[in-house]
Amino acid sequence: MTHQSGGIAMIEATSCGGVVIFRGKILLLYKNFKNKYEGWVLPKGTVEAGEEYTDTALREVMEESSAKATIIKYVGKSQYTFSVPEDIVSKEVHWYLMMADSYYSKPQKEEYFVDSGFYKYHEAYHLLKFSNEKQILEKAYSEYLELKKKNLWGSTKY
Repeated sequence: MTHQSGGIAMIEATSCGGVVIFRGKILLLYKNFKNKYEGWVLPKGTVEAGEEYTDTALREVMEESSAKATIIKYVGKSQYTFSVPEDIVSKEVHWYLMMADSYYSKPQKEEYFVDSGFYKYHEAYHLLKFSNEKQILEKAYSEYLELKKKNLWGSTKY
């Protein structure tokens, strides 16, 4: 969708991603894009035509990290805008709390991911590059603790 406003087009883009947890640790990816952009992020990506948001989130987690995960619940969305030449992109990201089946991950080199791993909450929180992702992590992790407290987290009892 594109809205014209005084010569600047506003492009709307929708992505979905996951806060993937295994045994209390959170999956992060380290992206290094041609030295222009560097830092730890949560896995996410663009919704393809006709794709359900949940499918996008799972597919992106799988593609970017090779982690096998299942969706536990919807966490919420983050919104931000950024500029590209001649345009402003308004991006909406829908986030899901997910459970991985192991600590296995392998960063997708084609997408400039050079490292990945599962980190304790406080480490993950400090490592994350973007404040909107920190906020989502905070929300997702408190949901995780709540479920765990009620013994509703996964079928595995640690």
